Amino acid sequence: MQHSPKIILGIDPGTLMMGYSIIAASTRQITVLEMDVLRLSSKKDHYERLQLIHQKITELIVTFKPQYFAIEAPFFGKNVQSMLKLGRAQGVAIAAAMGAGLTVYEYSPKKVKQSITGNGNADKDQVWKMLQRILPLQDTVIAHHDISDALAVAVCHHYQERMIKTDAGNKVKGWEAFVKANPGRVKTK
Repeated sequence: MQHSPKIILGIDPGTLMMGYSIIAASTRQITVLEMDVLRLSSKKDHYERLQLIHQKITELIVTFKPQYFAIEAPFFGKNVQSMLKLGRAQGVAIAAAMGAGLTVYEYSPKKVKQSITGNGNADKDQVWKMLQRILPLQDTVIAHHDISDALAVAVCHHYQERMIKTDAGNKVKGWEAFVKANPGRVKTK
């Protein structure tokens, strides 16, 4: 039985640059449909930028009709004003998704890095290099890591969704039981 791929919209929120990616993911393959960054001029009023974020998210939802919306949670910094602005940008993106009827999935930067590289402390270059290996993007060059961050969020959601579905029907106790129940998922060197 062939299932149509899930369309996942991944967002790396920002007040000056918002990374976004749309992937089509099935159990066997992940295809990048689009990935880019929305540049927001610092000369524009903060509320104008929020409106542009909302418009872009809405446009992506109308164009690609995603079933899932995944967004990176903001990290906690020392600059309170920056955190407030970032929170607003994230909130506007979430509101656009919810307004379109999508359920929102939020992942911490550490969870995203762990999901893609196996290391929650990986740097942005490591995440991008791993994405290039996972997806057919070996020759792809990106101008900003906001793009790869958004792609990583979308791929992270795909992996998390698969794990939830796999684990729901296969409750296993310990690694030995897991290996026995999933011999095809074990890789040896």
